[in-house]
Amino acid sequence: SQNHAMVCIEDLKVRHMSKSAAGTTEQPGRNVRAKSGLNKAILDQGWFEFRRQLEYKLAWTGGWLVAVPPHYTSQTCPECGHCSQSNRPTQAQFVCVACGVKENADVVGAINVLRAGHAQFACEVSGAVMPPAAGTHRSDSGTAQRLP
Repeated sequence: SQNHAMVCIEDLKVRHMSKSAAGTTEQPGRNVRAKSGLNKAILDQGWFEFRRQLEYKLAWTGGWLVAVPPHYTSQTCPECGHCSQSNRPTQAQFVCVACGVKENADVVGAINVLRAGHAQFACEVSGAVMPPAAGTHRSDSGTAQRLP
């Protein structure tokens, strides 16, 4: 947070990511055990606490945390803007079916999250409440106070 004035992240909803697998005890469905393991791994990551700490540290140093909707960030081409499930032939690979750009899917997602964060920040900055200046913290009442 000391080296970046703005950090853009996906606004992930862990509750939705860790929903139980479909099925009943009589007919448990497919891959229930694998989904259970995935849910435990997701919940063990502590993403909310990481986000809370990142937001706190950025506010402390006068930075911004911008959370953008995660929808289609890894399916949208950063070059031409084409969005399709077909752009992701594998979990790790991105190949745009419109313009042919090839890249790692995580890199494509990061580029799109950053662009969406910049756009969101630019649209909101005129009416946004500025974060506290560096060296301040929020009191229990929510107002910024300068530290001694």
